[in-house]
Amino acid sequence: MAVSTRKEKLELIAQRIRPFVDFPSKGVVFRDICPLLKDPEALSVVIDLFEEHVRATCPGVELVVGLDARGFLFGPLLAQRLGVGFALVRKKGKLPGPTVSVAHTLEYGKAEAEIQEDAVHAGQKVILIDDVLATGGTLYAACELMKKQQAEVLGCLVVIEGQT
Repeated sequence: MAVSTRKEKLELIAQRIRPFVDFPSKGVVFRDICPLLKDPEALSVVIDLFEEHVRATCPGVELVVGLDARGFLFGPLLAQRLGVGFALVRKKGKLPGPTVSVAHTLEYGKAEAEIQEDAVHAGQKVILIDDVLATGGTLYAACELMKKQQAEVLGCLVVIEGQT
């Protein structure tokens, strides 16, 4: 399926996302991106749309920061296209060396997010990327981490805006 218009691209992406009701807990609608990842055209379309958006709205971006764990799938692809580096925001206890952390609420629990102290530097222009925006807790925590590091958040990108 060759897609060319923005509408066709968004439709292709939507067709490659499966909802699972009551997973991982009752009342949560989990959005499965595995079919999207299996389809090279759909994955390329996601990165195309991200790249177009960033180039148009986030001039001077210096770093893409991906959120644990599925932001790690899209972030490096986008960073490579933009010619910038990539850094990780992970669940607490997953990164070696000195880290900075922030507590946050998930749609089905609480957690802490952290980044290595030297991953982002003061004044660096960053964009954050993840797969799903549900409650916004993880993305908010990542923004708080960037504030702690005195980085400038130019934008936040997600593939899906989910509702529970």
